[in-house]
Amino acid sequence: MRVLAIDTALEACAAAVLDTDRADIIAHETLTMQRGHAEALMPLVKRVMDHAGCAFAQLDRIAVTIGPGSFTGLRVGIAAARGIGLAAGKPVVGLSTLAAYATPLIAADDTLPVVAAVDARHEHVYLQVFGPGGRTLVAPRVAPLREAVRAAANSGAPRIVGTAADLLAANWPADERPPRSIEQRGAPDIDWVAQLGAASPETGVPPRPLYLRAPDAQPQDSSQLARR
Repeated sequence: MRVLAIDTALEACAAAVLDTDRADIIAHETLTMQRGHAEALMPLVKRVMDHAGCAFAQLDRIAVTIGPGSFTGLRVGIAAARGIGLAAGKPVVGLSTLAAYATPLIAADDTLPVVAAVDARHEHVYLQVFGPGGRTLVAPRVAPLREAVRAAANSGAPRIVGTAADLLAANWPADERPPRSIEQRGAPDIDWVAQLGAASPETGVPPRPLYLRAPDAQPQDSSQLARR
């Protein structure tokens, strides 16, 4: 199976091609960025596909992160993945950003808890808590920082990964066992996004953004034109 993975959900624009028959990532590229994903993504995908020596028609599926993450970034990645899938006649699978963060840690040791955490701004955190075997202990949610810290601490001494890893660690309760590890990462590893994409089932439903909350920007009544 050949999988094209795309991630523009957070602080990176990334793509990779995985060939499961060779058990290898045959091409990948990641650009660290907070803005400009729309302009950077398709040229990056072309470079990765050229380096892999793979045509879109030779892919078996496309995998894309669906959030939580940047509202604009999510739309860019999902639209690109769905467009490629439609043009090439290939299925597209959506992957949680939180699961993508947690997957390499679970693969390394699935006996220890993992907390995947993304900074949702305004003293809020997107998080998911995984227990032994990768089982979900706390489902993906957005929570106030204090509540997120308590949920993470209740899992024991977890490994924390994501854009909010340092934030959770800095507010860790003094009476709880400290985290086993803290990995502040601006985005998931695109190679693991590809691996997760290969393992995920096809639903037949086009991926949609996993926002977990409404956008911060709301239209103002004063800016709306009066109806006639």
